[in-house]
Amino acid sequence: MFYNIAVVGFGLAGRLAALELSKLHHVTVFEADDEQTPNSAGKVAAAMLAPLAESVLCEADLALMGLDSMKRWPGIIAELESDVFFQQQGTLVIAHQQDKGDLQSFAQRIKPLADHTAEHINAQQITMLEPELAAGRFNQGLFLPCEGQIDNQAFYKASFAQLNKRKVKFVFNQRVTISDNKINNRPFDYIIDCRGLGAKNTQVDKPLRGVRGEVARLYAPEVSLTRPVRLMHPRYPIYIAPKPNSEYVIGATEIESQDNGAATVRSTLELLSAAYTVHSGFAEARLLSIQTGLRPAFSDNRPEVSQVGNVISINGLYRHGYMLAPALVAQAVSRIE
Repeated sequence: MFYNIAVVGFGLAGRLAALELSKLHHVTVFEADDEQTPNSAGKVAAAMLAPLAESVLCEADLALMGLDSMKRWPGIIAELESDVFFQQQGTLVIAHQQDKGDLQSFAQRIKPLADHTAEHINAQQITMLEPELAAGRFNQGLFLPCEGQIDNQAFYKASFAQLNKRKVKFVFNQRVTISDNKINNRPFDYIIDCRGLGAKNTQVDKPLRGVRGEVARLYAPEVSLTRPVRLMHPRYPIYIAPKPNSEYVIGATEIESQDNGAATVRSTLELLSAAYTVHSGFAEARLLSIQTGLRPAFSDNRPEVSQVGNVISINGLYRHGYMLAPALVAQAVSRIE
């Protein structure tokens, strides 16, 4: 059956929902920002697909959902006409000698997922995986072979282009009111609410909070890493994710703060100095950008697909946006079809 559907919010979940629903239905996308969506957490993120690493802090069922989403990403990308970088060559987890206790604790908390487990590796094996991390700088680590990543900025561009080609209607720079299956008094058969923190004031029974992320993007032609690298850090884990064209995304996985201001000097120094301790080639890298973003989270840090009437909400993806969004959007779409 053909429906007239509104998707509210053009972040990661909104794009995935619009891509899926526009195959069969007429879709209108409402977004409070302009078409660049500068405040979208999915645009700032490193877009790592890391169910094993994230199982340290999330429940096993969410990590398994992450495995399901990882299987969906190649199909999603294949439907786009522009190339989007997708990689599934695992994650390397390392620590400096003084932080080996943090590495051991991290290893003990990883949950086995189906037949996927973490592999303990030595200095020689680290060098085999990443030759540029040689010279005995790291003597022990973990390899998480099932994990991957995508290029989020390429996905944002390609998804917007694909939706335009499908004649999806966009209404930018407009905040909306959802009431009685209507958007600003305009009726729709279904409404998919993907506003993230934009829906904060409507979440009375289960309030949302923002969790801050800080990400630096570098151009580093003197560095050649082939997969995401996580570095155990005394204050918070640091990740380094290689992207196409010698670009690297460096960030902190989580800062429990609702401050959405610019990155601080302390955070910037910690991110960049940590990257330098992993690979000295980052010393000559060019800083392309340093961004901050707030990720929507409920108090239990679990995402939720909920429905009231014909309004279906997807929210609370916390730090697991790219890892969980495809599976959550599939749940939401199944309520329609």
